[in-house]
Amino acid sequence: MKSTMKLFSIKNVPIVSWSSDRALSFRPRVITLCILCIGLTIFGIGDALLIASGAGNSPWTVLSQGFSQISGWSIGVTTFLTSLAVLILWIPLRQTPGAGTLLNVVIISVAIELSLPYLPRPDSYLLQIVETSLGILLVGFGSGLYLMANLGPGPRDGLMTGLQRVSNLPLARVRTAIEITVVIFGWLLGGTIGLGTVMFAFGIGPAVSMGLYFVNYFSTRSA
Repeated sequence: MKSTMKLFSIKNVPIVSWSSDRALSFRPRVITLCILCIGLTIFGIGDALLIASGAGNSPWTVLSQGFSQISGWSIGVTTFLTSLAVLILWIPLRQTPGAGTLLNVVIISVAIELSLPYLPRPDSYLLQIVETSLGILLVGFGSGLYLMANLGPGPRDGLMTGLQRVSNLPLARVRTAIEITVVIFGWLLGGTIGLGTVMFAFGIGPAVSMGLYFVNYFSTRSA
């Protein structure tokens, strides 16, 4: 029971031997950069599984879809503008971007693009839920790897870590609160939700916390 509580009560991104000394580093060690890229690739495949499952859009996609409905702009444009708006929120939170912030957008997009055609698109609702669950776990594990590289988080993860620092709440709670808020606003704006959307909103916070915990655990043991 104590280990479970510890698993979901992580408040800070752990720093291990292969983490970068500072986030704003554009000349990181090779091992740090490799782990960052592996984490972002796993993250992207997890995102692709969510898309392929057909069980519902992720909360941020729901929000972008909602903005698209009221603005008439494409979902691609509203996704980009939403990311910019989140980055602006970094300013009062004093978040620091880095190489990981830039690579986040590129590698995750490429991973989704390359993996999506080969992923199953089940007709069975049960299999859709299984695929969604696997996608959430992969996004959480990929987040643990790339965040611990300490080369700068992506826009949404930076919002999570910034709000955690201000509130001093566990990362799992902060991320869950963000996702639920985003879903509500997206739905009110006309975005489409499904069971997969709800699963992601409530599951991604614990999944990221699990990813950080296990990556830290095995990194410490192997050191």
